[in-house]
Amino acid sequence: MRKDLSSLFQLDGKVALVTGASKGIGEAMARGLAEFGARVVVSSRKQEAVDAVAETFKADGLEATGIVANMGSIDDIHALVDKTVEAYGSIDIVINNAAANPVFGPLQDTDERAFDKIIDVNLKGPFELCKKAYPNMKQRGGGSIIHISSIGGLTPEDGIGIYSVSKAAIINLTRAMAQDWGGDNIRVNAICPGLIKTRFSEALWADENSYNRFVKRIPLGRIGEPEDLVGLAIYLSSDASAYCTGGIYMADGGYSAT
Repeated sequence: MRKDLSSLFQLDGKVALVTGASKGIGEAMARGLAEFGARVVVSSRKQEAVDAVAETFKADGLEATGIVANMGSIDDIHALVDKTVEAYGSIDIVINNAAANPVFGPLQDTDERAFDKIIDVNLKGPFELCKKAYPNMKQRGGGSIIHISSIGGLTPEDGIGIYSVSKAAIINLTRAMAQDWGGDNIRVNAICPGLIKTRFSEALWADENSYNRFVKRIPLGRIGEPEDLVGLAIYLSSDASAYCTGGIYMADGGYSAT
């Protein structure tokens, strides 16, 4: 019998863990999942920040908990998963959104410390988080993992070379996990945002010349807002995408098509 299409996007009873969720893309996605019924763990580096976001969700009648974690710390990552399971009993959805980019400029200006931080937070952290969450997801009979990559992971962007390298690696990590974990009904997909108006990307859009250069290449004629990614996150988290894994989804206003 055909499924009730109105229920495909609902996330009632699901537990979602979203990293980098105290602002920007992560906060917008976390709110979207909560509005569709998920119980959401809002995670970031500062307790006061995640608590503030969780309280705003609760004030709107949504279910949320703030749990602090530094995605560059293996101990924090493992504790994040343990505390999520302790709070809600399971993990059904993981969105790896937290990212670091401490340098902006040519590759030769990226020192070892900056390189290590970018790789630790953007690649090693998501890998360790998913590996830690895997047994619970398997026991639950499946789940959905969404990695937030970047159009820079497809074609390196000026000034953010090693960041682009880390996001390219996330794309292949997505495909590797999809291959290995498909038999456990764990779906793994990646979203590649274009230029989104957040504090994290401010160096790319605050400068008028840089902004204009980007917009000229975007068929939709504007840079994105965090809310532009929420629908895709809900789709990939829900039964609406039950047959989708290993996918790389661009959300860039057409930038990568030019």
